[in-house]
Amino acid sequence: MTITLDDVANLLGLPIRGEFYSPPDVDRVTTCNLVVHLLGVTTEEIWEETKKTRGAHYRLDWLKEVFRRQCAVERFDCAARAYLLNLVGSTIFANKSHTLVDAKYLPLFRYLDDACYYDTKQLDGYMTLLQCWIYEYFPNICNICDQGVDVECFVRMNRWCYKQGKHKVDEYRSIVDVLPPADVIWRPWENHRGVIPFDDITLYTGHILLCSTVVKYLPERCLRQFGYIQYIPSPPLPDPARLFDVDVEWLGYVTPVTKLFHKLRPATYPSECEDGYLEWFYQVSHPLLVRPDGVPQIPSYSVLSTNANASSSQLPLILQQIGDLIQQGLSQHQASPDDELYIYFYKTLYLSRSHTS
Repeated sequence: MTITLDDVANLLGLPIRGEFYSPPDVDRVTTCNLVVHLLGVTTEEIWEETKKTRGAHYRLDWLKEVFRRQCAVERFDCAARAYLLNLVGSTIFANKSHTLVDAKYLPLFRYLDDACYYDTKQLDGYMTLLQCWIYEYFPNICNICDQGVDVECFVRMNRWCYKQGKHKVDEYRSIVDVLPPADVIWRPWENHRGVIPFDDITLYTGHILLCSTVVKYLPERCLRQFGYIQYIPSPPLPDPARLFDVDVEWLGYVTPVTKLFHKLRPATYPSECEDGYLEWFYQVSHPLLVRPDGVPQIPSYSVLSTNANASSSQLPLILQQIGDLIQQGLSQHQASPDDELYIYFYKTLYLSRSHTS
């Protein structure tokens, strides 16, 4: 599973068609001029700032100071731009410095409407994408707060609000490891299609681009999220930087989408995959986040030997039923993987899940 373009469209209401965003680089003079006109800072101050950053960058701490100062004098348009630039510089456009943001992003906030007015209470953005994605797909593993917003609202992320979790990171890892397929909402957007219709471009196979960052986008590896039977996907694509233009590949999305459509078969149940897929997955991936002490790592998936009372086709179902019963008993006793009293039950549960999920 992964975050797909379909998830972005439904959660954030953002368009997923069009050209990739690639802001032009700016020199030091342009860096200073942008701040003078958009943040209301003097030429002398920004010149000193770029001396400290040694280039077309702004310090996040400096932007906070600009924000406070412009709020004090009620220049709310400048304050809003400083706030937003600091926000994206520490979230979706964060770099390895963790203290600077590139000046080339400031023109994105040249034109602001209601978001720059003082009586606007909230500014939201990209940082909730992953959290809301987890809420939609895995409603049983975290402490979520559904605000009761109509699911037909345009931006689905407005349905959720943050609520403090009850577990530590290690505990969440154990919860994820024993999560049965039935507890996953594989297609959460089916009741949202009246607002955001399904777009074929979400089945595009290739690469997507943000500025100079190129990442693979491979929907054939998460077909169950689209309602299709998961099959063994092809090997990863080659490095795009050396072989082809990502923008050209994206604009020709029809070809890879059509090619993928010919391979698709509708699933008869949400987590359906073809024979051999799980064996392949266990050979190339890491099926568990943590393993209890004493249980060996599984280097490759193998089917347990069977006897006359259990054929190879029946065994996965039997193991699934055993795992479900163990999980039910552990839940009723509010057991924890750290409790030595239940450690062997968890070992048995992990083994049963490793051959059925």
